[in-house]
This record gives sequence, structure tokens and C-alpha cells, in this order.
Amino acid sequence: MTAVKSPPRPMPGRPPRSFGDKVRFVLRGIGQTLITLGLVVLLFVVYEVWITNLFADRNNRHNIAVLQKEWKDGVDPLLPLPGATSAAIPVGKAIGILYIPRFGLDYHEAIVQGNTIPDDSQLEQGAAHYGGTQLPGQIGNFAVAGHRVGKGEPFLNIDKLRAGDAVIVETKSWWYVYKVKGHPAGSDPQNSRDADGLPGREIVDPSDGNVLLPYPDHPGVKPYEALMTMTTCHPKFTASHRMIVYSVLVTKVPNTALTMPAAIKALYAEVQA
Repeated sequence: MTAVKSPPRPMPGRPPRSFGDKVRFVLRGIGQTLITLGLVVLLFVVYEVWITNLFADRNNRHNIAVLQKEWKDGVDPLLPLPGATSAAIPVGKAIGILYIPRFGLDYHEAIVQGNTIPDDSQLEQGAAHYGGTQLPGQIGNFAVAGHRVGKGEPFLNIDKLRAGDAVIVETKSWWYVYKVKGHPAGSDPQNSRDADGLPGREIVDPSDGNVLLPYPDHPGVKPYEALMTMTTCHPKFTASHRMIVYSVLVTKVPNTALTMPAAIKALYAEVQA
């Protein structure tokens, strides 16, 4: 008698996915992708805001130390160019040190020689001099750029400056004291203009090159003051505009001992008063 074979038993398996299962699967994939992208963005922000600051601060300290040693050895990078432009100074070379009493005693930034328009390789060393503008103390426009967020952020709080605040540049021979423009002293310098028509601070488009003219914002006008122009990005974390702060040279103090003289220290006391 022939045995009757039982029909094959179905292999156990996953039941067909419902529409809801498919939707949940897609949503989980999207969620995981967003989390990954979020971590990448967070790491990028950490790098741009904090890690680049560490590198830039190290560069700044090194540039200041090298410059101060050169001064003690009798070397002055500005000496070969009396009354001339700065074209012969090597790009990336420190030419002075910037102090701003409003930002405290621990604020000191190397000013390095930049291209006609400084690029990141110079801006990561400290503040950078616009190579086509005047040198410290000269009649005309001594213009300096600096990052506002990350990469040392020397101009992070430049919007906190008030009309009349001191901006100090140390060179081997002199301490140049500029004062932020605007009237009256102590006021917000935004659109507060001196008698010469320059505001203490203004916001412009990145393409506005008039701020770098010998007499800023006045094409064809011969300068009669020693001016300093500081430029940075605006608002913070973007580069859609530029914040410009103008100051004018009011005095200079001989740098005989290569240490901060009493007349300069007194400017810090004025801020604290």
C-alpha cells in the first residue's frame, strides 16, 4: 500500500509589510539621516568657532613674540618705508600690535601684512592690514580687517566700541592712539558723525570699496587726517554685510622701553572709571 505524502508545510517567514510599516521604515531612515547631518553640522560649528580659535590664538602669540624679539634686536619692519606705501613688506609679516582698552588688558592682537584684500591665510594670523592702504600713523587710511567669529575673532565685540574709545597700535618706534569717531564721546558711534562727515561705525555691502579710500567714503578727496579703519563681517556668523569702525589719530607716544608707558596705561583706567 502506497503511503500518502503530506503536503509540504510552509516555511515560516515575515508577514507582508503593511503600508504603515513601510511609512515607519522610511521615517526611521529620514530620522537617522537627520541625526547624522545634525552631528556633522555640530562638529563643523565646533571646529569653526572653537578649534580654529585655538590655532589662531597660537599663531597670534607666536607672531607677537617674534615681532617683540625683532624689536629688541633693533629690527623694525616699517623702517625701510618712511612716507611710502607698504608694498615691500612681506605678506604675513607682523608689523604691529593692536590694543583696545574697551576689551581689557588681555586683548592684544598681532597686525600682519596682508594682500591688497587680506585673505584667510593672513586673517588666521591675527588682524590683517589691507596692503594697499597707509601704515600706522600716516596721513590717510590705515585699514585693518579681522574675523568676527572663529579663527581668532579679534573683532568679535567691535560693535561694543563707543565714540571716543581708544584704539592703540604699537610699533617699534611709537604707540599710536586713535579714537573712535562719533559725537558726542561715549555715544553709540553708529551713524554718529564728526565734523568731517565720517561716522564712528557704519554697515556696508561687501562690495563697497569706498571704505578703503584714503579719505573713506569720499572719492577724490585728499585726506588731511591719519585715520584707522577696522572692517569685519556683519552680522555675527554671516558675511552678508561688513561692519566698519573709523577712528582718528589723536596722539602718539614714543616706544622707548618697548613696554607699555604710563600714558597708555591711563587709557585703560579711563574705561574702568
